[in-house]
Amino acid sequence: MIYQIISYLKFLKRSTNQHGVHSPFVYDLVTKCFYLKQPFYDYKRLKAYRKTLLKDKQPLEMLDLGKGSRKTQSQFRTPSELAKTAGTSLKRAKLLLRLTNYFHFETILELGTSLGMATHAMTLGNPKAQITSVDGNTEVAAYAANKLAKWKNIHILKGSFEEHLPNLKEQKWDAIFFDGNHTKKATLEYFETLLPSAHKDSVFIFDDIYWSPEMTEAWEIIKSHPQVTVTIDTYYWGLVFFRKEQQKEHFTIRI
Repeated sequence: MIYQIISYLKFLKRSTNQHGVHSPFVYDLVTKCFYLKQPFYDYKRLKAYRKTLLKDKQPLEMLDLGKGSRKTQSQFRTPSELAKTAGTSLKRAKLLLRLTNYFHFETILELGTSLGMATHAMTLGNPKAQITSVDGNTEVAAYAANKLAKWKNIHILKGSFEEHLPNLKEQKWDAIFFDGNHTKKATLEYFETLLPSAHKDSVFIFDDIYWSPEMTEAWEIIKSHPQVTVTIDTYYWGLVFFRKEQQKEHFTIRI
């Protein structure tokens, strides 16, 4: 927690808004997506989905293959508890919806389904997008699959990332949301494994890049990769772009 407080204060000092951005591509992204004030009708659906989770006290058995939770190591947790402490916040769900809508992602891979809040947000951003989400917690993944069953474009795979990545890396993805194993080693392994599946307009989104010093180290290594051109640090997320027409540049944006 101390590391996160210190890193956030440092982030505030070096971050900027649209006025410090000189790239037309990033400027448009910031002004037309990040800072878009126009409300989406589907924001109501995001709130409604979250509300159903907060009311659900059904115990779910936890099998966390990643870094785990700072809040509790209990074997059983309820959707209500998970939504409060471990799920995608409403603010970030809204941003995921806007990002999916802005870039018109058609193929999306999510590593870490949890309760499906991020999955739900992305499908609202583009209901035609084919979304594949993977989670190693079988019972939680089954719960999310049931909650999202009406969305035929969502495919939830149960099992470890290592089990499914050999097949998933064979196709091209417009967007990949890395939100599963918050360790340096795993994050870099997943990044390298899925790098061949990126095209020039792909976007990789890394969750919790300041979760720990080692996650920040992983983020710095990813930023320096020769295939990466543009990156955006929003503190909670790190966005990676592979636009060959742009010079390598890193942005730190307050949202």
